[in-house]
Amino acid sequence: MLAIEERFVDVALASDGRFGPDPQAIYDRWDEFRDWARQAELPSGESVPHNELGPPVPRPRQVFAVALNYPEHAAEGGFTAPEEPLIFTKFPACLTGPVAEVKLPTPCVDFEVELVCVIGRRGDQVRESDAWDHIAGLTVGQDLSARDVQLRGPAPQYSLGKSFAGFGPTGPWVVTLDEPGVTAELELESILDGERMQHDTTASMIFSVPVLIAYISAICPVLPGDLIFTGTPSGVGFKRDPPRYLRPGDVLVSRIAGIGEITQRLTGGPAAGSE
Repeated sequence: MLAIEERFVDVALASDGRFGPDPQAIYDRWDEFRDWARQAELPSGESVPHNELGPPVPRPRQVFAVALNYPEHAAEGGFTAPEEPLIFTKFPACLTGPVAEVKLPTPCVDFEVELVCVIGRRGDQVRESDAWDHIAGLTVGQDLSARDVQLRGPAPQYSLGKSFAGFGPTGPWVVTLDEPGVTAELELESILDGERMQHDTTASMIFSVPVLIAYISAICPVLPGDLIFTGTPSGVGFKRDPPRYLRPGDVLVSRIAGIGEITQRLTGGPAAGSE
């Protein structure tokens, strides 16, 4: 579906079958789809509740994520700012839509609001100056993290600790870079049960989006529909005193100005304490 001022157009119908109903397939034809959407005479669309929306990129081939990409977040963890990007992955099976219930698998699940970039054009060894040309758009993400699993053992298990079912909420839509309000300095925040826990702007990132794309694509190609979780600001739960992990019944809102917000209700699982 194509979102126009929060009303949704069935792309398959509006394009007379030129583009199918699978949103993932759009990214392999992003340039063609973008050109069609700009010129097409589109109907007014229908209202769709956000809780009926799935992830706007449901089956990416690669999901990259960046650790310690905000100075204050690095500092709260006792680290100095890294000299080059620290990359890990979230496995795609963890992705869910913008309004979802997420079952807590351990007592130590944390929250990390993040700007997420969606790749719209394959890139190998992309220059920083060309990086924005490879982006289809931006969306809101939460890098939910089971800290006990993430930090278990002699070496961190970042990817496993961040890939439980529902640990990759994204949405509510992919916003193209030409939309009003989409700038290089986007305000992002996470709000837990009405209390703001994280707040910063993307201008604080140690490594900008172009730097990240150049760095990753120098090692492996970025592919249409890939996601890049670009890092989280300070204020995460496990670095608070006392730690504040997510609990059954919590409502977590993640918001990025100019893009939108996503909401997760935490359910079941072990009772998440605040020790």
